[in-house]
Amino acid sequence: LNEDLAEAIALAHDLGHAPFGHSGEEMLAECMRDHGGFHHNRQSLRVVELLETPYPNFPGLNLTFEVREGLRKHEPAFKTQDGETYHCTSLEAQVADLADEITYYSHDLDDAVDFEILSPAQLEENEVWRKSHRAVLARYGGGQDPELHKLIIRDIIDHEVHDLVTTSAKSIAEAGVQSADDVRRQPAPLIRYSDELTEVNRALRKFLYENVYYHPRVSKVNRRACEMLRRVFEAYLVDPERLGDGATRRIEKEGLHRTVCDYVAGMTDRYLMEEYERIAG
Repeated sequence: LNEDLAEAIALAHDLGHAPFGHSGEEMLAECMRDHGGFHHNRQSLRVVELLETPYPNFPGLNLTFEVREGLRKHEPAFKTQDGETYHCTSLEAQVADLADEITYYSHDLDDAVDFEILSPAQLEENEVWRKSHRAVLARYGGGQDPELHKLIIRDIIDHEVHDLVTTSAKSIAEAGVQSADDVRRQPAPLIRYSDELTEVNRALRKFLYENVYYHPRVSKVNRRACEMLRRVFEAYLVDPERLGDGATRRIEKEGLHRTVCDYVAGMTDRYLMEEYERIAG
């Protein structure tokens, strides 16, 4: 694999994320419902192809086709530079995609333990946690939180990565691919988990949605964050001068809603909260 390509995709893939993660993305999508919508993957492409302008003669960062292709995850189909339709991105893009998934779910699990959203009894209901918990106890003996649960999270990540590398190496060898174009012609991604871990991870996602993402404490914080984002978005629509000269110059070409969306999507959580305080007084 081309490590530089994989790193570039991994570094750029979240550039389009809105403040407050997926809750913020859902609110931005709602604000843009009648104006072209919003999706963080497409926004990442807007950032690198249009919004960043370090060169005087053309917009964007002048990235290669392969990097930009890697930012188009979750698209149902892709097109080569010659217009040929295909369904699989490069191996490097596939690696970045699943590395993101492993990181996302393992750290959400970690945070849920840190903030006591999940109880020990709930954790033992999940196979991913239960298996790594037993492996850590067998390897290190008894331990106390927080050291123990950090070791469990580390073991979960290690197990996921080991399975992914082993399964992917086998699938690549069996497919006999010799080039990036061979990879793109495959009917399904070659970077993948084993069938067993795929099912286990599906259960983990279900577990997190049922016990973490819609937990009352999490939902309360998300509702507050979304309300702040909505108020800031609407304030910019009413008074676009708040956006500053650089953004307001783009309104005529991009439209007011898209310009505001680009501006808000580029904020950090902290900056949006500070802007909300300024607007709300």
